Amino acid sequence: MPFPEHNSIPALTVAQMIEVDRAMIEDYHIDLIQMMENAGRNLAHLARERFLGGDPRGQKVVVLAGTGGNGGGTLVCARRLHNYGADVRVFITKPGVDFMTVPGHQLDILRRMNVPVALAEEVETADETAVLIIDGLIGYSLQGGPRGPAAALINWANRQAAPILALDTPSGLDTTTGAIYEPAIRAAATMTLALPKVGLLGETPALSEVEVAVTHVGELYLADIGVPPALYAAPALQLTVGAIFATSDIVRVR
Repeated sequence: MPFPEHNSIPALTVAQMIEVDRAMIEDYHIDLIQMMENAGRNLAHLARERFLGGDPRGQKVVVLAGTGGNGGGTLVCARRLHNYGADVRVFITKPGVDFMTVPGHQLDILRRMNVPVALAEEVETADETAVLIIDGLIGYSLQGGPRGPAAALINWANRQAAPILALDTPSGLDTTTGAIYEPAIRAAATMTLALPKVGLLGETPALSEVEVAVTHVGELYLADIGVPPALYAAPALQLTVGAIFATSDIVRVR
């Protein structure tokens, strides 16, 4: 069953998304681990329905995770796909000791479940028959072009035949300006969180000078992470957001 479409949803800059995250935690006491669980659950659901034919059992999925919140969301997704019966393998940019606290907790769970986890330099040993790659390397905190292990994983992913599903934004794309750095993930679909980011919509000035964001974002979906509409209406944002997710936790934006 296709996800419902919503074409007139407000979009956020990076500064506004930082305010959403702050207000969620400080004003509403909705912790990062709750938001991460919501993101990862919805990402796994989208992967299952859109790319895995509704039944992930036995299908090979490669998950690429950075050390921050974006990586943590994909690690939740990896856990859920594993529970659904998918053959999941995870590649991370740095050792577990370098992960932020909450994403590190998600990584620890995966290891306790014996889901295969390896460092980025081992990605060349990944099974090339994977049917889906999930990108959680860099989120909206991107500053300049990806480097080091993240860049290596992006380049590897772009060389594969499998489609890429990105969480929140394709790694390497600036979610405010729409600028596309080198390298950047070329996603078949992106599931963004809370509200769309302006750089994902292909309507920003930078796009006249670089590749059109649509070619990297692919199909654009929006997932519910539990943000109260009243948060958006507060003085810091002054946005009117209705019950976007009344009929589905995931909607299609484009």
